[in-house]
Amino acid sequence: MTKRWELAVCAGMVVLAGNVGAQDALNSLEPEGSLASLETLQGLTVVGSTEEVWNLAGSAAYIESSEFRDRGYTDIAKILARVPGVYVRQEDGYGNFPNISLRGGDGTRTEKVTVMEDGILTAPAPYSAPAAYYFPKSSRMSAIEVLKGSSQVRYGPQTTGGVLNLISTEVPELGGANFYTRTTAGSDNTLFTQTYYGDTIELENGRFGYLLELHGQQSDGFREYLGGLNKDSGFRYYEPMLKMFWELDGPVKQRFEFKLGYTDFESDEGYLGLTESDARNLPNTRYSASQFDKMESEQTRTYFKYIIEPSDELSVESALYWNVFERNWYKLDHVSATQSPAIDGRGRIGTGRTSLNAALLNPALTDVLKGLAPGSIGVKANARYYNAFGWQNQATYLFETGNVAHELVGGFRLHYDRVFREQWVDVLNANGNGTYSNFRNGILGEESNRLEEAAAASFYLEDVIKIGAWTFRPGVRYEHVAYDSTNFNGTGIRTSDDLGVWGGGLGFNYEFDDCNAMYGGIYRGYSLPGPDSYINGGVDIEESIGYELGWRYRNSGLIVDTAAFFTDFENLIGVDAGLGNGVNANAGAAEVWGLETAINYDPTFDRGYSFQLPMYVSATWTSAELESGLVAGGADNIYAGGQPGANIPYIPEWKLAAGIGYTTETWGVNLDGYFTSSTYGTALNSPVPVTTARQGKIDALLIFDLSAHYNVNEQVKLIGGLHNLFDERGITTRLPEGPRTNLPRTWFAGVEAAF
Repeated sequence: MTKRWELAVCAGMVVLAGNVGAQDALNSLEPEGSLASLETLQGLTVVGSTEEVWNLAGSAAYIESSEFRDRGYTDIAKILARVPGVYVRQEDGYGNFPNISLRGGDGTRTEKVTVMEDGILTAPAPYSAPAAYYFPKSSRMSAIEVLKGSSQVRYGPQTTGGVLNLISTEVPELGGANFYTRTTAGSDNTLFTQTYYGDTIELENGRFGYLLELHGQQSDGFREYLGGLNKDSGFRYYEPMLKMFWELDGPVKQRFEFKLGYTDFESDEGYLGLTESDARNLPNTRYSASQFDKMESEQTRTYFKYIIEPSDELSVESALYWNVFERNWYKLDHVSATQSPAIDGRGRIGTGRTSLNAALLNPALTDVLKGLAPGSIGVKANARYYNAFGWQNQATYLFETGNVAHELVGGFRLHYDRVFREQWVDVLNANGNGTYSNFRNGILGEESNRLEEAAAASFYLEDVIKIGAWTFRPGVRYEHVAYDSTNFNGTGIRTSDDLGVWGGGLGFNYEFDDCNAMYGGIYRGYSLPGPDSYINGGVDIEESIGYELGWRYRNSGLIVDTAAFFTDFENLIGVDAGLGNGVNANAGAAEVWGLETAINYDPTFDRGYSFQLPMYVSATWTSAELESGLVAGGADNIYAGGQPGANIPYIPEWKLAAGIGYTTETWGVNLDGYFTSSTYGTALNSPVPVTTARQGKIDALLIFDLSAHYNVNEQVKLIGGLHNLFDERGITTRLPEGPRTNLPRTWFAGVEAAF
């Protein structure tokens, strides 16, 4: 093969890399992204595109929306299942409360991952309270970017794991489709809809674009109450969004962009799980005492971006952002075998109060939870109010020094966020016949009344140095955070402290030829404790040194990306998971080793066939072990009981995914399989619960999904499928309070149209 044809084949493989599933871009009716011409200024992204993955000095993935929409996936766990090195612990089965770990970091509430939407931090309070009680709905995204290696320089404040950037629906391109709609129905009265309309208009002095979108989903849920209580166990949400941009023509390119989004979310989910026996034999069950559980939240997100290119060598993006999140998770918190109990100073049951995870090991208390015996329950209103706003900037300057090309990138962010807890507990008597009567109404702020604040300044500098076939990326990052904590249940005195931390490292990429490349790097990462944990809990900064070495290959319908990684953790932070105090704990040191491989192959590539036959395999092997035990914290912490050599909870040794598809111009079908090996619920590594229902094994599971589509015409497509084809069930989590199982077999069917 000549060099020219080899280059052409490799370039074609870049396009194929973005379509690692079974859906050809020609069969996706969704309008293409925003203005993609060279005259258009683009906002900042983490990966950029499937083509850019080839050039990165680190392991990454770029997932286009067609990959998960054709499969009917609305759960981020399903979408990330095929990305090696990413582990997701399920909680409600629908992805509303994801727990995401990248390369062995603690995945609880996704606290150790920097999560962004359109390049803007999206956690409720990224510094004060990063727990993902709000997570962007992946089903409304146009793409999802994952960066594991080399993420520690530009993205923070949590850099020990990696970064997820979810890209919202783009404004339709000039002359492209203006209207898109997708509606599906499925098991348990699940309904999904996404509809948007937009356009880009050419003006005398530039162009103006706009997009209006409405996205929503609802379900009755798959769990039923023991005793036949007629009450849903599902969720509902709706999300409107407005996005606009204005680009100016002239000697200096400029772009103004504005986005306003809103989420209204309700869920009947709580923290209570099941006993070991019920999880095995009655996996779709809920106990009567959890009938009062309800999560209600509202989130508003907005930004204003300004992008300017004063010259071909210099570009600058500046963004002002403001996010507000309010939620009240009213849920069962504790139980007692005593009716009309004494009340403690925080409004909780004072007589025989027992945590839910301990009660599940006590048959008498379990009967109270099931509504079969008299007693009392405490239902806590976890009302919290979050604000996050800031100003972030990045400048990119291109220059050369002799035969060396440089892309110098620098940025800074000024950020403030806060979380205000105003919690109370209502106490109800359990009557022993499945009914409950009110005993005491809690007082606003009685259980917890605390304000935590963080003001942060972060800076980074990275130089992408191109020398022949070599690319080097040295970079450094610095964060300074001022913390404040005020406990209004205590002294009411505001306490303060501050911290500063450095991160960064060096990455490289070497292209042997057009189809082979090697990459790697060494980076120092960190994860920050919250204000109260740092000031009053004595929790120190989690630090890590991460190493990776990888190889990429692309040619003749085959794409391979494989990497080895090692992460050395110090002061590992054990994230509070509904323990009641909201304070994290240091869990000592840990080492995580791993191998990742992703292989994509289409034997029909560039052979003129009338169909495509894409297939993929991804595999992750991980060894994640503690080097020392929990430094501080109670027995409820999932790191409690861990000794040197213990496996880190919820990090499986094996994670596998494989799929094959058959696609023509009119129809297509996908078969996908996912396997996760067993792991443990706590660092005690006990196969069965001993002192808490959080202990015990997490089951190995092999799940198959089948999906298909049919193009009625160029504008309309029919879609449908079965998830968990063979109805495999198992315990997927023991957090927050006892065993829970995965979704049973479910179906979906619907229609998609674009005009």
